[in-house]
Amino acid sequence: MSHDTPANQSILSGKPLRILIGFILVVNGMFPALWILFTSLKTEAELTVKPITWLPHAPTIANYLRAFTDQPLLLFLFNSFMVAILSTALTLFISVLAAYALARLQIRGRDLILSAIIAVSTFPLVTLLVPLFEIMRALGLLNTWVALILPYTVLSLPVCTLILVSFFEGIPRDLENSAMIDGCTRIGALFKVVVPLSAPGVFTAGILAFVNAWDEFLLALSFNSNPMLRTLPVGITLYQGEFAFPWPVISAALVVGIVPVAVLIVIFQERVVSGLTSGGIKG
Repeated sequence: MSHDTPANQSILSGKPLRILIGFILVVNGMFPALWILFTSLKTEAELTVKPITWLPHAPTIANYLRAFTDQPLLLFLFNSFMVAILSTALTLFISVLAAYALARLQIRGRDLILSAIIAVSTFPLVTLLVPLFEIMRALGLLNTWVALILPYTVLSLPVCTLILVSFFEGIPRDLENSAMIDGCTRIGALFKVVVPLSAPGVFTAGILAFVNAWDEFLLALSFNSNPMLRTLPVGITLYQGEFAFPWPVISAALVVGIVPVAVLIVIFQERVVSGLTSGGIKG
């Protein structure tokens, strides 16, 4: 005899729908990446046949070899990595200090400051392009890594600060007080107690800052005309010719660019998920 209540029946009937929605979201997220991967393994002749073939009939790595020989892909990767890692480190350092001040110190207008941070994070990047360009030109920083590191840091600071504020507020003050009684300064307590306990939030903020810097195109194109300092997003555009678009080679370069970020997310997946969920609960 069934004892399912109407509520249970509603939950059971909704489970297949939730599974279907989840499946659609996964496919929607994974399909572009899989399509790029399959394209990178095809020849140009196979790419143009009709009807379209979803899987490569004769997978080839020739496109990956061309990606490294047609353009200095390793140089693009190195430039992107250095800009992303340096901007991420600077972003985390500043956002940790800012978040700690907002979470612990009695600051007048704290809510107004948080609202301003949220408002700034919504500005479209294109509206900031000309002012940032003029600033970098006035400082003589165009065609340098610094011209990208500083704007990337500023653009990532609002989100990273908000993430860390929610974590720092959830850490008991008694832990910091105990550390300071034992001889730590406030800054020492921050970096020896608060930051380690907020590791999921720090990793989450760091990965968000790294991905934003790694993927950014508009500023990298506008602030840098030195071929030796081009980052990966700009470098990939150089594979196309005046009348030719070697999509398999471009796709191979895209796959190479996706791999470092994918590996980073896989390695720190648990910390990132914990950081996002815990930050959401605490916020």
